[in-house]
Amino acid sequence: MQKNITSLGLLNWDDLKFFLEVARTRKASIAAKRLSVDYTTVSRRISSLEGSLGTLLFEKSRNNGFVLTAEGQRLLGYAESIESTLHMACEQVSGSSVALSGHIRMGCTEGFGSFFITPQLSHFLDNYPDISVDILPLPHFISLSKREADIVIALERPEHGPYVCCKLCDYTLRLYATQDYLDNHPPLRRTADLTAHTFISYVDDLAFSSELLYLSNLLPGAQAQLRSTSVIAQYQAALQGRSLAILPCFLAAQDPRLVPVLEEEVNITRHFWMYCREDLRKLKRITLLWDYIRAVTELNRPLLLGESQALRFED
Repeated sequence: MQKNITSLGLLNWDDLKFFLEVARTRKASIAAKRLSVDYTTVSRRISSLEGSLGTLLFEKSRNNGFVLTAEGQRLLGYAESIESTLHMACEQVSGSSVALSGHIRMGCTEGFGSFFITPQLSHFLDNYPDISVDILPLPHFISLSKREADIVIALERPEHGPYVCCKLCDYTLRLYATQDYLDNHPPLRRTADLTAHTFISYVDDLAFSSELLYLSNLLPGAQAQLRSTSVIAQYQAALQGRSLAILPCFLAAQDPRLVPVLEEEVNITRHFWMYCREDLRKLKRITLLWDYIRAVTELNRPLLLGESQALRFED
């Protein structure tokens, strides 16, 4: 035990940076790329850290990569606290010029990230040229605990964890088709008429959230000849004029080629939640982006609820 306590005094931040990257990515090759070094450097630094602590931090396997041991998991909590404290210290000591710079990684659902958040971020960065942003619009859950992102916008709020969370907005989904489809298929006057039509939908057993299974709730037994895990793929398929699709209004309403169908009968409301780690929420750049996203989302409330076709930007 004395050896471990003494060796902790020899640790430096560079050692912990390598440890954090490997813990988050589970791959030395990916960690090396993110740290701009080669694979052997990462492997050597991890081995050196384990030697100085006198304990094994990772179990290494060909299939699973670098998996934290119990000791590694305990060190991870301390290392992340040190990382956050250093970021905070840099902001407080260096002044506003540094506070308005830095890097942010934002994760969100695929459609919202591509059709709403990305255009808005372009305008945000005009005002803060020293801030850089990675946008991850992905059709799956993004983990804050693994630091895959600094801020996440998701369909469901986190059940537990050291997070700051707020309800970002409600949004509406409707049934859409091209005019060509409507002209060449049986008329749609009421919900019962939908049984004569085919749909584009999610792959039920691969949907990353039950909130996405609109079709099975609306019309059990509906025929979906084409399914995809991607809402953008569903949108592109709907434009081909061969099937109906349930799509978010913020995506489909901006495209004049798509027409809403049975607007009163098929009107689905879902929610977006925004959250980040408690320690990161205090960083100035995170606060700036957090407040900006909330402001532009409120500004675009009509589009999100299907009451407008125009995407708006802050002046």
